[in-house]
Amino acid sequence: MSAKLRRSQGQTQFRFVDTTKKSRARLSLPRVSLRLGGKRGSAKDSDLVFAQGDDYIICENLVKIYQIADIEVFALQGLDMVIKKGELMAIIGASGSGKSTLLNILGGLDSPTGGRVTVGAWNLSKLTSAEAVIYKRQVVGFVWQNVTRNLIPYLTALENVELPMIINGTYDRAWAEELLDAVGLKDRMRHKLQELSGGQQQRVAIAIALANKPELLLADEPTGALDRASGRIVLDVFRKVRDLYGVTVVIVTHDMSMASAVDRYVRIRDGKISSESVRRVVEAQVDENGEQVENAEAEETHDEYTVLDSAGRLQVPPEFREALNIQNRVRLHLEDGKIVILPPEDSAS
Repeated sequence: MSAKLRRSQGQTQFRFVDTTKKSRARLSLPRVSLRLGGKRGSAKDSDLVFAQGDDYIICENLVKIYQIADIEVFALQGLDMVIKKGELMAIIGASGSGKSTLLNILGGLDSPTGGRVTVGAWNLSKLTSAEAVIYKRQVVGFVWQNVTRNLIPYLTALENVELPMIINGTYDRAWAEELLDAVGLKDRMRHKLQELSGGQQQRVAIAIALANKPELLLADEPTGALDRASGRIVLDVFRKVRDLYGVTVVIVTHDMSMASAVDRYVRIRDGKISSESVRRVVEAQVDENGEQVENAEAEETHDEYTVLDSAGRLQVPPEFREALNIQNRVRLHLEDGKIVILPPEDSAS
């Protein structure tokens, strides 16, 4: 299969020609200027440079309100969050918690109602429609739970990875082949969708998301439709590509089992970050000679912290409120360097 490009009346047309079946598929896209960064009033600050470990994604008092008929629905309610460059992290929350809204905002698919959000040099609160196209095409890559949203079924795995590069004007077959090799599909790159398993299709989707060398990779429930074994392979691939290419990976999910696969995860509840858990390695036990005890290995765990927002507010977990019969009021005391939360005196216990 080959690709032909033609420009006509402000449209860019890409035509794939199957030399075996003589079938054709055509995709037309709006033409967009790529010279936006650094202009006065631009959403991108070209002078900013970010190294691994720097604060890369910053959400400050982020608010998103949806209008449904005469009702206003608060999807995000003053959310604060910081993600480091090169981090592999997850945002975990139940349905309706605001996690998908947050993902859409980080991906440039939606805009916040209030607050501020920056991704690297980009201020997403100021994106114009033209800048949003560039941001989505060059800065961020997406992996969706629904395979049909990730892949074009009549193209091979390799052609699927090549397509974003053709659209972006940066076609590089060697890079496409390298990506498929990185996700463990070197021997499957010329297979079509129906010839790949669900886990393999998601690995192709990761390669597609990396085709234009983005700084940020966003994944929405990437293992939701997979069995446990396939899901584990996909999560290992996320870590591998992060280590290989330095990309920042943010996974949105409702599945708590995802926690063991990431460096850090946050829980989102009622449109706010409620807690944060950071990976910690517990060293293996050693004897008096400093040698590792037999069958004792280093363990990985997470330290959990309750998150304070910019206004000093925190969320008390539901199980704690239920145990103390706390509803809408508490008493706070400072004792011996600790903050003690108590139910009201008139609360039944």
